[in-house]
Amino acid sequence: MSSEFKQKLPKPTLILLHGLLGDRHDWAGVNAGLEGIDCLALDLPGHGENQQIQVDSFEAFHHWLSDTLLTHGVRRYCLLGYSLGGRLALYHASRQPPGLEALWLESAHPGLPASERSARIAHDERWATRFEQELLGNVLADWYQQPVFADLTGAQRGRQIQRRLANRGPAIASMLRSSSLGHQPSLWSWLENTTLPVSYFSGQRDAKFHTLASHLAMMAPRLRHITLEGGHNLHAEQPEMIAQQLNAWYRTLG
Repeated sequence: MSSEFKQKLPKPTLILLHGLLGDRHDWAGVNAGLEGIDCLALDLPGHGENQQIQVDSFEAFHHWLSDTLLTHGVRRYCLLGYSLGGRLALYHASRQPPGLEALWLESAHPGLPASERSARIAHDERWATRFEQELLGNVLADWYQQPVFADLTGAQRGRQIQRRLANRGPAIASMLRSSSLGHQPSLWSWLENTTLPVSYFSGQRDAKFHTLASHLAMMAPRLRHITLEGGHNLHAEQPEMIAQQLNAWYRTLG
């Protein structure tokens, strides 16, 4: 293949996966800063326009995503996933799908040791039961009191709760059960050994995930750890900075 022909190939599509309780519109700020990048933000199963879709495992999500990309005519792509979306993206990448050219993770856990998984499944089951049985506003008020959201101000917490009231509790419960961190295989070793370009965004004020990302970067020297000022939800706090990083990587493709 000539270098001239290579340059004429379209660049890979950027696929964006939001977190639990979110939807594809969460990426609007990042999208606004992208320069000539073909982008597809998806609603996860149980969310947004896909509230009626259910997957019962990480493997089922992997197949759902592969089928969705085929439906959209996407053959070459990169993935950026936040939190739950990052964990799902990581699992999908570990299955070595054809056409995947890079992975970005934002505040996403690579997996628990086996000894901690049953406790996490029980933890997520308690939340899932609440999402099924209680008023959504009441559950969200408690959900955003969790330590991972400690950097939010009261006003930010209130706005986040209002935005998430469009969800259906039972649909969220189903996705929470099937994608519990307790069911996720540990992918630390995969990240350490993969040749796929992988980058990880962490926020300086997100103590848990910034520490995790720093440890991961020591274990996986090829992984690029990008630290930004902010907390857990960097694409909401620093969309321009994330867009800049994506633009810079895409420019390296020629």
